Parts: sequence; structure tokens; C-alpha cells
Amino acid sequence: MSKEAKLELDGKVYTLPTVEGSEGEKAVDVSSLRATSGYITLDDGYGNTGSCSSKITFIDGDLGILRYRGIGIEELAEKSNFIETAYLLIYGSLPNADQLRTFSDALMEFQFLHEDMKYHFEGFPTGAHPMAILSAMINAASCFDEKIMRWQWGKTKEFDIVVAKLISQVRTIAAYSYRKSHGLPLIYPKKSYKYTANFLHMLFSSPYEDYEIKPEVVKALDLIFLLHADHEQNCSTSTVRMVASSQANLFASASAGVCALWGPLHGGANQAVIEMLEQIHKEGDDGSRFIAAAKDKNSGKKLMGFGHRVYKNYDPRAKIIKKSCDQVLEKLKINDPLLDIAKHLEEAALKDSYFVERKLYPNVDFYSGIIMRALEIPVEMFPVIFAIGRMPGWIANYKEIMEEPKSRIYRPRQVYVGRTLNPYVPLAERK
Repeated sequence: MSKEAKLELDGKVYTLPTVEGSEGEKAVDVSSLRATSGYITLDDGYGNTGSCSSKITFIDGDLGILRYRGIGIEELAEKSNFIETAYLLIYGSLPNADQLRTFSDALMEFQFLHEDMKYHFEGFPTGAHPMAILSAMINAASCFDEKIMRWQWGKTKEFDIVVAKLISQVRTIAAYSYRKSHGLPLIYPKKSYKYTANFLHMLFSSPYEDYEIKPEVVKALDLIFLLHADHEQNCSTSTVRMVASSQANLFASASAGVCALWGPLHGGANQAVIEMLEQIHKEGDDGSRFIAAAKDKNSGKKLMGFGHRVYKNYDPRAKIIKKSCDQVLEKLKINDPLLDIAKHLEEAALKDSYFVERKLYPNVDFYSGIIMRALEIPVEMFPVIFAIGRMPGWIANYKEIMEEPKSRIYRPRQVYVGRTLNPYVPLAERK
């Protein structure tokens, strides 16, 4: 027998149904509250509000659990890769050999952009932020493809093509965005390279010499993509669902997700890590003074990349990526003072009782920032890398909202606290 919640308002008792998820998550369903009582719930930032039911990703912040479609992130990181994981998130199960081959072939087939899009890239000024270019060009890409513009939900085969185009082309657009922002000529993708290697080729090759593809570099970047592929109803994913609820096309919804991700409180977190390390180095500190200052509430110093809003213990992705980070730094034999500072901060956070008691452990942003610096990926590209990785999760959420038979346009309510009826004052009478 399902439980019910009772709410007493203005002398009346309202019965509200409860919902329990497959992992024991409990919720009170207030969807009929306004209609029956005239009240709405107020939850600033939606911290206690479930906007949907989803089968895609499960997180238990207290226990440090993250699963994609029920499969633990640790197992996927060890046994899978980004493309296979993308298929899992979007279509609900791991692909068989034929499905994976078809999916991979489609990504290869649709990786090229329409030639006329070059003119759009040329219209951006040198120095434009790659995230601005990425968002604009994802939206623009749909204008050059009649199938995308005319595609309607329900046509499964066409959806598969649209998905492959977005996942493949976002990487091409991202690389072109970087090249344009630095005034460099665009580099075409190569059909002989797989997904992540091809991105590195387009990012760093020159018209005269191909970038050397190192397996350890490809593996590290592919892991970053995989670990960021989805993370439940975060700011950007909720934005994608919000836009999708209006029946906007997939490219437009993903473009909105990029804009949400651009914010420093979301996709810019690993960029903030490097900026913190640069500031510490500039001040001639090895991290010791900064650690001491971080313990002082009045210092204004804050450890970036430590702790997590969702995970009350250790970020499970951080455990995985720390190992990759150590391997990359060892194999590439990089001598970088910023990386030395980062290791010092990590050591302190894992041993110092101040940070341990507050569970301020290094999170995925800390290690991914260090890895991307080691791979010589520019800081302004960090949120772009995040966007490439998060694309499968956005698509999966888009697909889920479209498949919901009772789906309706998202329309949050508000509690108005402004002026009451206020008469218009003619200009001559205003003081």
C-alpha cells in the first residue's frame, strides 16, 4: 500500500500521494496542490524539487554512488569507452557488436560540417570564447541540414541520424572553435582516426604536420568524456529538458545546454582550479600559505576543485580520474610548477584533519583540470571538453522527455513579492 502525505492549510487537510524510485528515493507528489488548495511549493534553486522521473542516471551523494543505466561508473571507466557509454545512455542498454559498429560508422560518416559553415566561423572575432562559438555553431548547424530542421519526434531512424550528427559534429565544431579563437586555419577530420583521437588531431595538427597521437593521451581524454557523460538533473541538463519541453529540435536544446554549462559555477569549475594554481604560483607560494589561508574564513581564499554539492563523501569520479592523472603525469614526464602545487594541495586535503573532517576531498574537476593542462589543452577549452562529454546525457534526457506520453511544456511558478497595483505616473509629474 502506497504512503500518503497530509498537508493542513487554512483548516483543511490535503492528501498528497508519494512516489518511490527504484533505488528507494522518496518524493511527495505536489503536482495537484495548486489546483486543490491554491498554494504552490517554494524551493529556491530547486534543491528539494524533483522536476521529472528518469531512468538514465542514479546518484547517491551520501554513499558516493554514480551509475549510468544501473552500471557503476567504476566498471564503465575500467571496461568501456566514451562511444559505447554514449550509446548506453541514449538507447538504454549496452550495444551488441553490430549496433556499436553501426553507431561508430554513423559518427564517422557525419563528422564533416557543411562547407558554408566556414563563413560563419570567419564572422567571429579572433579571441572569441570557444563556448560562445560552440553554442552558436551547434544551433547554426541545424540550419544547414534540412533533415534536422524538418525532423519530428517519432521517426526512429531519422532520430538515430540526428543523434550521430550531433555527437560527431560537436567535436568538429569544438575543434574549429578553438582554432578560430586563436586565428589558426581549420583542420578537417580524418576517417582513419577514432572519435577522441580525431578531436585531438583537429585541435592540434597544422596544415603541414599532423599532431602525434599518443595512446595515453587519447585514453585520458576519453576517460574525461566518459566521466562527464551525464550527472542527473544538473543546471545544463535541466536546461536541455526545459528547452526540449517546448518541442524545440535537438540541436537547439543542446545549444542551450552549452550556454548553461558555460557558467563558472558549472562547467567552468576545472578552469577555476587552474586559475587558482596560477595565482598561487604567481605569489611565490608552493601551496602551503594558500592552504593555511583556506582554513581562515576571513581570508577570502577558497580551495577550488575540492568538495562537491552532491557528494557528501568522496566523488566516485575523482577516485577513477586520480589514477589516470597519476599515469598521464608519469608517462608524459611533464615538469610544470603548477602541477607540483596541485600535488601539494591534494596531499594536504587528503591528510589534513581540517579538510578530512569537512570532507573537502579533491573532486573530478580538480583532476580533470590537471590532466587537461598536462595535455596542453588551453584553459578556455576546458568547458568545451565538458560539453563534448556531456552531449550523450543531454541527448538521453531530450529523448526521455520526448518519449513521455504526458509530457507538457515546463512552466515553473513563482511567489510574487513586488509592488501591488501601481498607477502610471505621467512624465511631467515624476520627481
